[in-house]
Amino acid sequence: MRPAITPISPKKSQYGIDPSLVKTRAADLPGMTSIYLKELFPDLPDVIFPGENGIEKVRKAAEEALMKVDMSMIKPEHSVNILASHHGFTLLGGQPYAELLKTVKDVIEKRTGCKDIRLRAGVGMRFRETEEYIKRYELDKYFNGKAIGVAPVDQGIPIETEIGTLYGLKKVYDADWIVHTHHSDVREVHFHRQVDKAVKPFGMSYARIETRSTYHQNLGPRGANFVARALFDSDFVQKKFAFAAFLDVAPNGIVGVDVNNDLYELNNKVTFIGCKQYGKIMTLFGEIDKCIAVLDFPCPVPYVFSAGVIYANFAGANTDLYDLDSPMAPYTWYTEAFYGKNGKPLLESIPPINPAIKMCIHNYAWTGYPSAFFAQHIPTVVVGSEQAELFNRDPLNLNYMDHAALLKDTETAMNFAYTATGTRNVIIFDGAMGALNVSESLAALLLEKAPEVSERVDRELLPKWLRQRGVDMSVLKE
Repeated sequence: MRPAITPISPKKSQYGIDPSLVKTRAADLPGMTSIYLKELFPDLPDVIFPGENGIEKVRKAAEEALMKVDMSMIKPEHSVNILASHHGFTLLGGQPYAELLKTVKDVIEKRTGCKDIRLRAGVGMRFRETEEYIKRYELDKYFNGKAIGVAPVDQGIPIETEIGTLYGLKKVYDADWIVHTHHSDVREVHFHRQVDKAVKPFGMSYARIETRSTYHQNLGPRGANFVARALFDSDFVQKKFAFAAFLDVAPNGIVGVDVNNDLYELNNKVTFIGCKQYGKIMTLFGEIDKCIAVLDFPCPVPYVFSAGVIYANFAGANTDLYDLDSPMAPYTWYTEAFYGKNGKPLLESIPPINPAIKMCIHNYAWTGYPSAFFAQHIPTVVVGSEQAELFNRDPLNLNYMDHAALLKDTETAMNFAYTATGTRNVIIFDGAMGALNVSESLAALLLEKAPEVSERVDRELLPKWLRQRGVDMSVLKE
């Protein structure tokens, strides 16, 4: 077995502990190894990032795609808002998404003569997060002081839709034209179920809190998908929409860049990528019968990455997240909305959190998302008093440590988990690029199961998933 590859490095943020306090990465512990994702699934596409001159390749792919899209509607005297979402900056270290944003600005200016080009970067519950990214990647300088973070509590603007008045963010729509700049990684597939994933930011990153909360509080994950579509289809948004530019992302890295004036055509491709490429990894994760999960990535608890999949999705890997006909499909397992005050599901049909996760070691993860539910339902060990205190001070996580134990260091936590769970299977959510950092015993299991999973997805599951979403496989190219 090879040594584990380097995880994504800690990042300085008000939502996490200082990087200097992250003394040990789980991947550096004895018995850890890496599986390159192409070893599991050889049919995964080749990537342009990570790799030699990867950022330059991202820029080149973006430039080539942007030169083919229609920009004739943008005149030199017009203004353009390039719209971004915070999650893009956590993909593969963040640099590829930042480079896409820069390239979109440059090509619009070159092709149209327009100089008034701004960046509007939306967030979820961490209202200052994109401000940090704008500084980190020097986007404030690149956009000549016209790059700002927008939060769901900012001033809204009413938008008339076919389902009534919904509310977007005024700063998102205060230009003549908008450019939707996003990515195809599946992220919260437990919410959107790979239905209109490409449209989702119009109901989330670009929306006021009263509207974006339909995903979390009002309608639930399945019912809320039509809110984003209603916003995007409104006359107000359609008159401002110029085009969309997406990073094409597979579990093993950036595959390319897609740019299209037709968002729904682009959405079909995003759906195909999400189901085929990520569907195999998530189906494979469902084959794990017992393991220790380690959080070791600069993101809030549910958003830490392994093999391009976030921990929140692994928490639901005991179900088929893509099957829209499943009786479990309407539910999301880790939201309090489906659980009573006694901590039990309100209905018998609501599935439990993935029982394969015998313990969670919280080595490094951020605040800013309500995560006590995870600790309540999965035995959790937090490493280091500084991290525990950070969660104790976070209004969204005041009860997190009520359900978690505190241990002094990573080695002690891992040894405790081995003894308490009786398993040596470890999966590390540390964002290792192009690979999966796991223990040697779990690596052997995944390598054994992968061929059968790949065949089952291609033969049985993928055609069903795409049929459920109305996507014709025969007219799509990967």
